[in-house]
Amino acid sequence: MVIDQTLIARITAEVMAHMQGNSTQAYGIFATVDEAVAAARSAQKQLAGLSIEKRECLIQAMRDTAYENAALLAQMAVEESGMGNVADKTIKNQLAARKTPGTEDLCTHAWSGDHGLTLIEMGPYGVIGAITPTTNPSETVICNGIGMIAAGNAVIFSPHPKAKGTSIKIIRLLNEAIVKAGGPDNLLTTLAEPTIEAANAIMKHPGINMLVATGGPGVVKAVMSSGKKAIGAGAGNPPAVVDETADIEKAARDIVAGCSFDNNLPCIAEKEVIAVGCIADQLMAYMQKYGAYKISGRQIDELLGIIMTEEEAKMAAGCTEKPKKVYGINKDYVGKDASYILSKLGIEAPAGTKVIICETEADHPFVIEELMMPVLPVVQVKDVDAAIQLAVKVEHGNRHTAVMHSKNVDHLTRLAKAIETTIFVKNAPSYAGIGVGGEGFTTFTIAGPTGEGLTSPRSFTRQRRCVLVDAFSIV
Repeated sequence: MVIDQTLIARITAEVMAHMQGNSTQAYGIFATVDEAVAAARSAQKQLAGLSIEKRECLIQAMRDTAYENAALLAQMAVEESGMGNVADKTIKNQLAARKTPGTEDLCTHAWSGDHGLTLIEMGPYGVIGAITPTTNPSETVICNGIGMIAAGNAVIFSPHPKAKGTSIKIIRLLNEAIVKAGGPDNLLTTLAEPTIEAANAIMKHPGINMLVATGGPGVVKAVMSSGKKAIGAGAGNPPAVVDETADIEKAARDIVAGCSFDNNLPCIAEKEVIAVGCIADQLMAYMQKYGAYKISGRQIDELLGIIMTEEEAKMAAGCTEKPKKVYGINKDYVGKDASYILSKLGIEAPAGTKVIICETEADHPFVIEELMMPVLPVVQVKDVDAAIQLAVKVEHGNRHTAVMHSKNVDHLTRLAKAIETTIFVKNAPSYAGIGVGGEGFTTFTIAGPTGEGLTSPRSFTRQRRCVLVDAFSIV
C-alpha cells in the first residue's frame, strides 16, 4: 500500500493543533508548503496594518517566551539531535531572545532642500523562506523570527528534519505569544513533517519573496541559485592565532572556553590553533590546566580513523600523480562531548575535560576540515608572519571568523587586514564575537557568502524611496 505523505503531514498537523485545545488555530504548523505560505502571506498583510509600536509589543512577547523556555528548548535540542550540551544551548537561546535587534534597527534617511523632501525607508520583502540547521535549531528560529518580523515580514521555516521537534515547538510558542499580545497568527510557519523536498518547494514557491539559508555550502548554493533575493550564511573554519606577546594563560583559558562552547557546534568557534613556536608548549600546558586533554602519536592516527572518513579522491584529467587522501567528517561525532570521543580511544577522560588537543602539521585533516566537535589541533610556526600566512590559508577564504591573542596592535591589525573575516575576535573566546561577554548585538545567521555579515532586521528589508517635490522643505 502506498502511503500518502501529504495526508500523514495533515493528520499530524491536526493532531498537534488538537493537543493545544484549539483545532481551528494553526499556530504556524501546516501540512503542505502551499498552506503554510498562504497563511504566512495573510499574516504578513495583517502585520503591515499594525503600527511600529504594536510590532515592537509583539517582538517583546516573542523575547519573553523564548527566554522563559530557553532551558526546555535546549534540552529538547540535545535529546533530539544528539549534539551539543544543554547549558550552552540555554545560553544561546537566552542570547537570541535578548540581544537580537528589533525595530530600532530600522533607520529612515531623509534629504530636504530647494526641491522638497526625499525619504528612504526600509520596507519588508513580504514572506521569507528560512532554512535552519540542526546545530542551532531553536536559536536560529528565535533570532530570525524576531529579526524578520521586526522588519515587517512573515516567515516560513524549513528546519532540519533531525531537529524538527525542537523547531516546531519554538515556532508554536512564538506564534502563541504573538497572538496573546494581539497580533496575527501564523507570522511564523513551518510544516508538520519538514523534508528536503519541502525545502526545495519553498525555494521555488512564487509566494516566497526572499530566501535565507543558515547551513552548509550545499544549501547556501541552492538559495543563491534560486533566482530570488537570497542571504546565505555558510560554513567557517576559524583559526586562533597566538603570538609571543599574548597573555599565554588567558589565551589558553579563552581558547578552551570558546572551542568547547556547545561542543564546538557554532561556526564561529575556534577550529585550529596556530601558535608561535616559542610559546606553543606553554600554551598547551595551560590549555590542559583549563580542561584540555592532550593526545599524541598513534592516538592521533586512531582518532583520525574514528571522527573522519576517508573518501575517494578525484583525479584531474591527465594527472599521473597519486592523489592525496581526502577526508570527510563522521557526523556521528559532530557536537559530541570530548569525554565521549575519548572513550572511543579507550581513554577515560578526567572530570572537567572539555576539549581534546593534539599537535599536528599544518596540512593535517584536523586543521583543513571544519570538525564541529571539541577536537582542536595545534600547529607550531616559527613567527607571527608564518602564523598569519597559515591562518589565511586554513580559513579557506570563507571570511567567517578569526581569533587572535596578542598584545601587539600591529600584529592584530595585520591579521585582521589579511584574513578579512566578518568577525575578528581579539584576546577573548570566539563567542565574544556574537555578544557572549562582548559588546554588540547577536545573530545566528552570519552571512559571509552573500556579504551581509551579521544579519539583523535591516538585512531583511528593501529600500523604498519616497519623493515629494517642492514641499515640506521649510528652511
